[in-house]
Formats: sequence, C-alpha cells, structure tokens
Amino acid sequence: MNTIQEFRKNHVLAALPTEELTGLASKLELIHLQAGQSLCDPGSPIGHVYFPTTAIISLLYQLDDGSLTETAVIGNDGIVGIALFMGGETTLNQAIVQSPGHAYRMKGQLLKAEFNRAGALQRTVMRYTQALLWETAQALVCVRHHSLDQQLCRWLLRRFDRLSVKHLVMSQEAIANVLGVRRASISELAISLRKEGLIEYDRGRISLLDRAKMEARTCECYASIREEFHRLLPKAK
Repeated sequence: MNTIQEFRKNHVLAALPTEELTGLASKLELIHLQAGQSLCDPGSPIGHVYFPTTAIISLLYQLDDGSLTETAVIGNDGIVGIALFMGGETTLNQAIVQSPGHAYRMKGQLLKAEFNRAGALQRTVMRYTQALLWETAQALVCVRHHSLDQQLCRWLLRRFDRLSVKHLVMSQEAIANVLGVRRASISELAISLRKEGLIEYDRGRISLLDRAKMEARTCECYASIREEFHRLLPKAK
C-alpha cells in the first residue's frame, strides 16, 4: 500500500499539503514505465497524467523530415501532461520514456477536476509550469552562449538530479541527437570527462563519480535552473 512518504518521491506531490495529498491518494496508481514507451502522442487526447518518481520522460517534437528534437525532460521533479491544465486537451509533443522506472498515474479528467477547484494543487502545478518554462528558456540561452562541454555537463547533472541512482543508461548517439550535435563531439567530451574522473562510461552506462567537479565545470545555467525549481517547489511541511 502506498504511503504519503512514497507519494512524496515526486516533488510536485511532495509540495502538496498532507491533507490535499491524502485526498488524491486513492486516485493515484503506481505503474512501471519501460524505456521507449510512449505516454502520449501529438494530437491525441491526453488520457492520463504522470508523476514520475524514478523514471525520466523526454518530450519530443518531430520535424517534417522525421527528425526529433527534445523540448523538455521530466523526472521526479514534475508532471507529464500539463497541456491538460493549460486549456488544451492535446499536445504537439510526444512523451517517450527515456529511463525506465516508476511513476504515479492518474486519469486526466480526474486531475483536471481537482485542478479546477483552485486549491493547493492548482497553485503547485502552476508553479511547476513556471519552473519548467524557466528551464526551457535557460537551456536555449545555454545553447546560444556556452560551450558544448558546459552544455553536456548541465544536461548530465539535470538527468542525475532526477534519478534515484548514480548511473544513466543512454548511448552517445542518443545524447548527440538530443543535443543536436555530432556523435563524435559527444564521444570526445565523454573521454575527457572520464579522464578527469568526473564520470565512468561503459557501453552506454554513465556513472557520476564527482558531482562537485562537474558542477564547477558547467555554466551558471545549471545552478539557476536548480535554484528556481527549489524555490517554486518546496516540500510541504
């Protein structure tokens, strides 16, 4: 049986007052998400919303030539399906599970009804949306003004922030596609990070060895994003 402490492994749920979270408990279903699983498709109605606890989900936009661009990443800090609260019943993005794990699932219309009550859930979801928009905007600034080395460190740190373990399973090619660069560039940077003792990399498995050094190596964008999430989603007492 799920406890309030288990629900609070997701930061949005953790920000809700205990009374509010208790009222949602019977509507939340713990499920396991497989790597590559699609949670919603462009133009299709949003049937469920997801509160990840250990899984990581990429929001992808497909261009006319078939290539995919990552527009946002959601882990234990957020919700998949915010378009439902923003006035639309569909989204232009495809939500794909990037790292397998668990999430709490809830029927979209049930959560929308709770949202429309204009209580703590609505305020918390709106604060999360603000934080997500800030991360998206900050990432665009990072791409424009900072080196690929700094961008990769920011990207890795934000993944590790969302994981309950200290390793990430993802190929260099997949990382290159997400960042929109050549695979060779990611390979060179991975070798450099490994030589300096920041990561261990073996057959698509990346382990974080020295967080402090990686934070020192990245740009100010990482700290700015992390601080904004902490400010907007403090844990309820």
